[in-house]
This record gives sequence, structure tokens and C-alpha cells, in this order.
Amino acid sequence: MENIILGLLILRERTIYQLRERINKGLNLMYSGSTGSIQAAIKKLLKLEYICFRETLEKGKHKKTYSITEDGKKYFLKWVNEPLENANIKSPELVKIYFMGFSDKQSRIRNIEIYIELLKCQYDELCFICQEGENMEVPKVGQDILKYQLATVTYGRDLLKFNIEWYEKFLSNMKGDRL
Repeated sequence: MENIILGLLILRERTIYQLRERINKGLNLMYSGSTGSIQAAIKKLLKLEYICFRETLEKGKHKKTYSITEDGKKYFLKWVNEPLENANIKSPELVKIYFMGFSDKQSRIRNIEIYIELLKCQYDELCFICQEGENMEVPKVGQDILKYQLATVTYGRDLLKFNIEWYEKFLSNMKGDRL
């Protein structure tokens, strides 16, 4: 989460609310955008002096706007230029599939149908984000940034498409007792 926050702050300063909103639009495939996880990461980054904030008073409320420091930029750029880490293909939902033989057939079918609908909603959201990003006019200096951000959203969209197809086939086999 810390690197996501640094990456977002390198683009522009933001409040916690703005960070959460941005994380929940496309980045939530990688990390939870909960306020608690963002606040914990902010606290850690402040302690490391990778970010700072300015406090303003708006409509009688104190508002903190966070920005990245030079040390934060150096750390982020070092991290982003390192090789990719080992792939993690863990899927917690597969644990339920693993033990699904203990549940009744009607529950299995209903739960997989519900899960497929959830995947389809997420897929539609990412299709919208991809389309929005492809039609976005960006200054030349930001085109590389957008290109790689869209690549991760496209990855998520394609992964969801694969999962939808896999679960639909799984459901069909389950209904026909062909597992």
C-alpha cells in the first residue's frame, strides 16, 4: 500500500479521501482501499519522512493534504526500477471450492452463480475504466504513465474475463455432475 500511495502522490498531492477514491477506481485489484489500510500506510510513510502534509481549514474542518518528499521520490523511483517480484497466484476463494464437496448441490450452484455475477460487475467496471483511459487526452509528459496504468487495468479485466469463463464452465459441469 505504501508504494501505491507514493506513486499517487508523485502525480499530485491528495487527501486521504482522494487517495481512497483513486485506489477504489482500478487499483483495488491489487490492494484494499479501506480507510484503515490507507491511514496505516500514511502513518508509516510520515514516520519514514517519505511524505508530508499541509493542514488547511475548509468550512470549519481541518483538512490534511499529503505530498511526497524528495526522500519519498527517491525511495519510490528505486522501488519502481527494481525487477518484478515472484508471482503470487493465491486465490482465497479457491479454498471454498476445495472444500465445496461438504456443501449441498443447491448451495454450491447458488453461490457460484452469485460469484459469477460479482465477477461480471467487476469486469464491467474495468471495461469502463479501460475505455475511459483510452479516450483520455493526456499531455505528452504523462502518456507513459497512463500507458502502464492502463496495462494493469487491462490485465485485471482480462483476468476477470478468464475467471468468469472458468467459473461458468465449472458451474455448467457442476450442474451436469461432470466434475
